[in-house]
Amino acid sequence: MEPVTLTTERLVLHVPDEADVDAITAACQDPEITRWTTVPSPYFRSDAEEYVRLIGEWWAGGSQAIWCAYRDDELVASIGLHHIVGHPAGGYAEIGYWVTPEARGNGYLVEAGLEVVDWAFRELDVARLGWRAVVGNIPSARAARALGFRYEGMSRQGLTSQRGRDDGWLAGLLATDDRTPVAWPVL
Repeated sequence: MEPVTLTTERLVLHVPDEADVDAITAACQDPEITRWTTVPSPYFRSDAEEYVRLIGEWWAGGSQAIWCAYRDDELVASIGLHHIVGHPAGGYAEIGYWVTPEARGNGYLVEAGLEVVDWAFRELDVARLGWRAVVGNIPSARAARALGFRYEGMSRQGLTSQRGRDDGWLAGLLATDDRTPVAWPVL
């Protein structure tokens, strides 16, 4: 898969490279990012260098598509499509993201997410997008709901990270869904 740059009204989403390593390293010092994601803690510059290297491999292999979202010259988020699988009846991918502390509350994630979701349905021909988050990650759930995802339940001890196993909320979005946000029982 060839890397692509996506743009929105306020953001540029590009595939991270060596120039992004310091900004990624700084962002991943945030305890909220390491609390709710699989980002290592403590997070070192070498972790960001490895992340950037792997992203290049994942794009080349077609297994993941990950971007860094910038507002002007400031990193505001990372967002990606993981576990990309093609299928003649339409493929599957899972969305994942984090937002820098300074950027939270400005709608950047939903803005970036709408562009990524549109790109996934249009360019990857996925029939379904999945979303998972550790139970209690209300900000992630609110963003997924705003993107049109439908809450589908909880997977007991269904998520793994360096912390061990966590219960996980699950949601999905079909290419055919009306993306108008609906009520979620956990919000």
